[in-house]
Amino acid sequence: MTRPETVDAYIAGLPETSRAAAETVRRAIRKALPEAEERISYGIAAFRVGGRNVVYFGVWKAHIGLYPIARGDEAFEVEVGPFRAKTDTVQFALKAPMPVELIMRIAKAQAGSRP
Repeated sequence: MTRPETVDAYIAGLPETSRAAAETVRRAIRKALPEAEERISYGIAAFRVGGRNVVYFGVWKAHIGLYPIARGDEAFEVEVGPFRAKTDTVQFALKAPMPVELIMRIAKAQAGSRP
C-alpha cells in the first residue's frame, strides 16, 4: 500500500468501519483550529498552525489516537486522563462515540501550548 499524500486519501484508505469516526475527529479538529493546514506527517493526519504541526491523529484497528498531547492543568487532566494511553497520547475506542467537544478542547490546548 502506498502512503497517502493527503488527509482525504488517508481517510479513504481506511477500512469502511473506521471512516466515519475518522471524519468526526477531523471535523472536530478543523472546527477547533479553522486556521490549521492539513497534511500527512509520519504517515498519519497532522494539523499545522503557525508553521508547526500541533496535533496528529492516527486510526488503528480498535482506536483513534491523538498525538502528542501535552499534560495540562488539573481540570484538563480530569477530562483527558481516562483516555491517556501514554504520557503524550490519548486514545478513543472506535466502538464508542467520538467525544467531539473534548477533541476540540484538546486541539485548542495543543495549538496554544506549542511555541
